[in-house]
Order: sequence, then C-alpha cells, then structure tokens
Amino acid sequence: MTRRILHVVTNVGHYDDPDHPTGLWLSELTHAWKVFEERGFEQRIVSPAGGPSPLEPRSLKFPSYDKTAKAWRADPARMALLETTLRPDHVDSADYDAIFFTGGHAVMYDFPESEGLQRITREIWERGGIVSSVCHGYCGLLNTRLSDGSLLVDGRKVTGFAWQEEVLARVDKLVPYNAEEEMKKRGALYEKALLPFVSYAVVDGNLVTGQNPGSAKETAEKVAALL
Repeated sequence: MTRRILHVVTNVGHYDDPDHPTGLWLSELTHAWKVFEERGFEQRIVSPAGGPSPLEPRSLKFPSYDKTAKAWRADPARMALLETTLRPDHVDSADYDAIFFTGGHAVMYDFPESEGLQRITREIWERGGIVSSVCHGYCGLLNTRLSDGSLLVDGRKVTGFAWQEEVLARVDKLVPYNAEEEMKKRGALYEKALLPFVSYAVVDGNLVTGQNPGSAKETAEKVAALL
C-alpha cells in the first residue's frame, strides 16, 4: 500500500516587524520531500489558511540553498504546489499515514493556534499514524490536545530549534516567543544536540522531531523507517 505524507507549511511572510521577512525554510521541505519521493510515497501540502506559502529569504542563500532547494525553485510545477496548498478543512486525515510540520520562523505565528491543523494531527496520532516536525515546525505541536484533553507533547521526548540557535542566528529579538521554553512549559522532555546547527532527530514512539534545518533529511528518514 502506498504511504501518504501530509506536509505542513506556513502562510506568514514576515515577523511582527514587517520590515523583516520570513516564511517557509525551503530546504526543510525539499530534503524531506526527496526522502519520501525516493520511497514512492504520495505527498500533499497543507497550510493553516490554504493557498500561497512565502519563502524565507535566508533559506535561499548559502549554505541552506542547496541542490534540492534550487531544483524545486527551478520547477514551475513544484513552485505551484506552494501557491495552492490545501486548507485544513479540505483534508481528510484518514488519507494520510504521517504529518510533517516544516519550519521557518513564520510558523511561530500561524501554526500554534490552527485548530484545523490540531484536528488533523490529533486524528492521525490517535489512529496510530506518525506525527513529525523539523526545526520551528514543532510550534505546530505546542497546543495540540488529544481526545482526553491531554497535550500530545506532555511527557514525550521532543526536539526543535533551540534558543541558543535563535541567539546565534541573531533573531532572538525578533521572534514572538521562546519556542524551546514553551515546549518545556507544556511538559515536553526537550532534547538538543551538544552543538548548535548539527543534525539531530528524536524518536519517541510515533513522534519524530528534528532540531534545525540540517535535521530535515534525518527526520524524514526516521519517519520513513517507521512507515
């Protein structure tokens, strides 16, 4: 049976300060997409509001702007996928074996409060599917509650973009909150690599999370292995 993956991307194009653009960190999508594509999985893309997903300008520069990201941007059909993302209310979670939350600082604004994304995540999880995220994508898991009212991340091992990495990336004054701290407040057992910006992924049952942009491939490989 063909496995089906639902990728989640942002609709937000700037920080609170509109002079500072942000958006989807492209390589986090393209690295994962390639892993799943090579295994013959079907893939679709959803966003909190549906429609266009802007790209984070910093993800289009060295070293993040690699072969997979360049190939995606050069392919009109692939770019069209980011202009026509699904709306959560158009998604039947039963169609998917896994959900994969991509990052970019933009997701800090529109992922946490999306009830549509929370519904899809809860349904996939409770059906025994895989919930996964990379980098800031874990902001999409902050407020997801299960049918019994408990937080999905409570008591589970999780990683995602570390506060130390925010400081080193010099965006700690721009971000709306400290995602690492918010995860810990919700009872998540937050982990990170010893060094910033190296690939690091954590598996806790059917929950798979990656720390930073460089972790997208490893995270997707761990999802694929579970599937």
